[in-house]
Amino acid sequence: MTALVLALTAAGLVLAVLAWVPKAGSTVEIIISGFMLACLIAAGLLLLAANGVADWPERWWNVLLLLAGGLAVTGGGPLTTSVLALVDRGNTRAQSTQKAGEVLRGGALIGALERGAIYGALVAGWPEGLAIVLAIKGLARYPELRSPDQPASVTPQAVAERFIIGTFTSVLWSVTCAGFLLSK
Repeated sequence: MTALVLALTAAGLVLAVLAWVPKAGSTVEIIISGFMLACLIAAGLLLLAANGVADWPERWWNVLLLLAGGLAVTGGGPLTTSVLALVDRGNTRAQSTQKAGEVLRGGALIGALERGAIYGALVAGWPEGLAIVLAIKGLARYPELRSPDQPASVTPQAVAERFIIGTFTSVLWSVTCAGFLLSK
């Protein structure tokens, strides 16, 4: 049972990453996101169905942890690309994502890992983890933010602005997901 839950959760997260890849139309993104959500819901239902009904309140909590964590990791990518598309004034999400990939490579995967780490730290009751995640990300990206190897049309200031806007959007999303789960 545990292996099936883990497999469904992993499938949901892989599908979420596929949804971040820019496509020609939004229909493909909606279909992939639907399958991702179905995988996470199926994993949650399997957690609820395991071993009878004696400890359902604890199982509901586990399901909520799983779903909120999946939402924190997967929902932040589309939100961040949408915000960056607004910043790029007139670009579509796909164009903005392509531009981001040229300027700061690996941003979607780094963002997903960042959101997962922040969500996990907050849910575990360790808010200091947020500062550690942001420090690691900032120090790791610093050389790239000041690199002269950027495309000629992109200034170092524009790269730094995209980094800050994307990071803040991503972090606020994962903090919001953890906050809704932990609020009483």
